[in-house]
Amino acid sequence: MVSNRLEILKSMLEQKPEDGFARYGLAMEYVRSGDLETAVREFDRLLADNPGYAAGYFHSGQTLEKLGRMEDARERYRKGIEVTTASGDEHTRGELIGALSMLGQ
Repeated sequence: MVSNRLEILKSMLEQKPEDGFARYGLAMEYVRSGDLETAVREFDRLLADNPGYAAGYFHSGQTLEKLGRMEDARERYRKGIEVTTASGDEHTRGELIGALSMLGQ
């Protein structure tokens, strides 16, 4: 099933590479399948193309944590806090602050 979802999302991105929703979905599928390095690359692409995609900061930070890349995760959370502060997304901002706090700022 994961393979099928991956193929659908890849097909969507071939047609519209900047589609943030599809890119986020693809990154999350890679997380679910355990391919964390590829997930991080997809999150990086998502945030490069869609820097306001708030959930991407939180979930990519969590993925970086799973890889043991704690300083990279802290940076991702910090950037997400900046983005969500500017956009007024208090819910995601709170999640990012909590995640950063758990890592020790």
